Amino acid sequence: MTVSIHVNEKAFGRAVVLDDIHFDIQKGEFLTIIGPSGCGKSTLLKIAAGLDTEYSGSVEINGREVTRPGISQGFIFQEHRLFPWLTVEQNIAADLNLRDPNVKKTVQELIDIVRLTGNEKAYPAELSGGMSQRVAIARALLREPEVLLLDEPFGALDAFTRKHLQDVLIDIWQKKKITMILVTHDIDESIYLGTQLAILRANPGRLQKWLPIELLFPRNRTDTSFQYLRQKVLEEFEKTEHSVYAEGAGI
Repeated sequence: MTVSIHVNEKAFGRAVVLDDIHFDIQKGEFLTIIGPSGCGKSTLLKIAAGLDTEYSGSVEINGREVTRPGISQGFIFQEHRLFPWLTVEQNIAADLNLRDPNVKKTVQELIDIVRLTGNEKAYPAELSGGMSQRVAIARALLREPEVLLLDEPFGALDAFTRKHLQDVLIDIWQKKKITMILVTHDIDESIYLGTQLAILRANPGRLQKWLPIELLFPRNRTDTSFQYLRQKVLEEFEKTEHSVYAEGAGI
């Protein structure tokens, strides 16, 4: 078992944001988390990353308790957060020395994996939003984290770029065999990427439904099996008082 997330309660002041949420994610799984705005999805991800420790409960990665950010947890924010004065390869290497042949080799391998070959010397201002986010993903993978946490990484991208990056992410996941947890507002994205799907409800954030996604890769959004799962997810939202779920869901 790679990641165990147990949040008894998370509150901001008197407002309880998360309540009684317990996830056990097996090694190599791709968990997607969806839910209405305000259900605590991003907060839950920050707890898993060790970025938020003010809660009741625990997070463990391979039996080790997470109490602060560390190399075991790679984190991808909604914005790429690249250093504008560094090139692509320098941004990926971060504080590691590119003069080290092993670092140089690993950085180049990651550049190839995220499909940015030929852009090694480019600066962030010369990249598209999608390319910048791929650099951020490569940077997070450099230290070989045990789990990669992604907080709506494609939310600000156009539909075509978003679809391309979803395929890039699947390719990375299959090649690196890394456990991934991704938060999204997009129902189709959650089904297209995930092997497990957690649906949260709000006020406070609780687990509404856990669904295994047993579709083979590559996936096709027009397949009957895909549309069947999509309908099941929509029905789960209709069971809550937050039945209108239009933000980014493609409804």
